[in-house]
Amino acid sequence: MSEIDIRSIAERLDQLVRLIERAVPAAPTSPEFSAADAFVWQPEDKRLQPVPRVNRVELSLLKGVDRLRDILVENTERFATGLPANNVLLWGARGMGKSSLIKAVHAGINRDSGESAALKLVEIHREDIETLPDLMGLLRDAPWRFILFCDDLSFDGDDTSYKSLKAALDGGIEGRPDNIVFYATSNRRHLLPRDMMENERSTAINPSEAVEEKVSLSDRFGLWLGFHKCSQDEYLEMVRGYVAHYGMVIDDDALRHQALEWATTRGARSGRVAWQFIQDLAGRLGVRLDGTGA
Repeated sequence: MSEIDIRSIAERLDQLVRLIERAVPAAPTSPEFSAADAFVWQPEDKRLQPVPRVNRVELSLLKGVDRLRDILVENTERFATGLPANNVLLWGARGMGKSSLIKAVHAGINRDSGESAALKLVEIHREDIETLPDLMGLLRDAPWRFILFCDDLSFDGDDTSYKSLKAALDGGIEGRPDNIVFYATSNRRHLLPRDMMENERSTAINPSEAVEEKVSLSDRFGLWLGFHKCSQDEYLEMVRGYVAHYGMVIDDDALRHQALEWATTRGARSGRVAWQFIQDLAGRLGVRLDGTGA
């Protein structure tokens, strides 16, 4: 065999090896959980991306949700100390601090635990829900406890990924790992639009069973925390809380007038609207904000 033939065979073997390497995904590397307290799940390469600075507010700044806050804190504290805890669905009005409450509770518990803090927050995006079993498998044997967090969770049309979520929350034959709990926010109590549920009812052989399968998804959450639109007084309490926290100097009557005018122009009162007003006010007063809001 000539030297040219040997070289040609070697090149083809190299090409074959490269094709095999592309076709066979590399084994996921063990995450560096000590790198941060919060992570974002990257399903493409099955890794956790550390989040060095989480977008959140102080728990004390979340007004008008005292009872819901206390329930979530208690459930999370039990989980953090190794006691049984429920999956939680935070549902209801937009902009009322559902996701902010989860992030604030996580930070508060870790801060109170000091150096012994072992509670990690892992965000999984709505479009990646089908990979939830892969994520849970990655975390199952880790020496940490994890809140898996999905913001704005809902399902539409022919989307069947809710079945993956149901299976993951139930845990299948292995059960849900003891070191994992799932927190989700949604504008819908049952995670599905009414027209989708009605369509299932009208086209199914057994309509009641079809709808029951859809509704049973929310039953996988042991705690349902409902958030409702805030009153004018609650809205103003939110605004005043931010003003006091950031040391802004403004006459209370002027603050009240400006805050209500701001809400009127947006057609809504909520924690998010209050924070947007505070950003505008801080800019006009020349005050720097050391954090981010709801």
